Amino acid sequence: MLIDSFGRCIDYLRVSVTDRCNYRCFYCMPRTGVRFAAAADLLTSEELARLIRLFAELGVHRVRLTGGEPLVRRDLAGLAAMIGRLPDIVDLSLSTNGQLLARHAHALKQAGVTRVNISLDSLDPKVFARIACGGDLRAVLRGIEAALDAGMAPVKLNMVVMRGINDQEIETMLEFAVAHGVDLRYIETMPVGPQAADGMAHHYPAALILERLRRHAGAELVPAKGGRGAGPARYYQIGSGPVRVGVISAVSRHFCAGCNRVRLTASGELVLCLGHNDRVSLREALRGGCSDETLKTMIRAAVMNKPERHDFQKTGGEIVAIPMSALGG
Repeated sequence: MLIDSFGRCIDYLRVSVTDRCNYRCFYCMPRTGVRFAAAADLLTSEELARLIRLFAELGVHRVRLTGGEPLVRRDLAGLAAMIGRLPDIVDLSLSTNGQLLARHAHALKQAGVTRVNISLDSLDPKVFARIACGGDLRAVLRGIEAALDAGMAPVKLNMVVMRGINDQEIETMLEFAVAHGVDLRYIETMPVGPQAADGMAHHYPAALILERLRRHAGAELVPAKGGRGAGPARYYQIGSGPVRVGVISAVSRHFCAGCNRVRLTASGELVLCLGHNDRVSLREALRGGCSDETLKTMIRAAVMNKPERHDFQKTGGEIVAIPMSALGG
């Protein structure tokens, strides 16, 4: 098992398979653009699969493929199939903006991806275009339908709530989720990357989101059976129906004490916390002929240095230099 110095069991790995994205959401990418990693610095599918296998042998059982936008990586289904064949991985999921999902959903499901989180910040085409700086809302909606048709379950929508931009759609998004039978998570903006100030200028706290949901749903909004689950969201149900609604309060109410995850970037850096710049490069060792046991030793040592918590609310605190688009959220 992978245990950090605070006794937390690390059993979840988020893998950024690319730092590229077909969107330019202002809260994720800096206004001045992003310096993408050179192609030679990106790990191959075989290299990623080897590292994921080592994590699995150390006790990681759940893997989420992220980006950037993971579906811009051409060999994603092949990589998913490699991961899906690992006996210790019991849960393989995907986070995507949904733009390309309609054409890939069935292949990914066959490769072993069972669950998908889809970013959907607005149902208004004009607001959607303002946030994403590109993309087609209709394509995302087709992607949601394709994921459902492929049998992925659960299908979750992620809405980053931003004051003055899309907060007027909190209730509308809830009705959409219920109508389509998909889960929904409302997410606070986080001060990560060079664009942190842009996102935090529109911060909308989780407490206000919950207050509005309670007013809208009334007695129908009840704590979900099973509590929080393995992730950071606090979940609720709409009556006895199957749809779960989650709120992720990374800034206003952190959940660091139960953190069970680390992140691997597309260029082979192990990121221990979204709120800190500390990271460990595994690429050089991987390509330098190191044995599996040496790489495992490096992973164990890195996890022991995982910080106790972030401090997003601290004035003048650490600003994470790497963009959210390269971290995979």
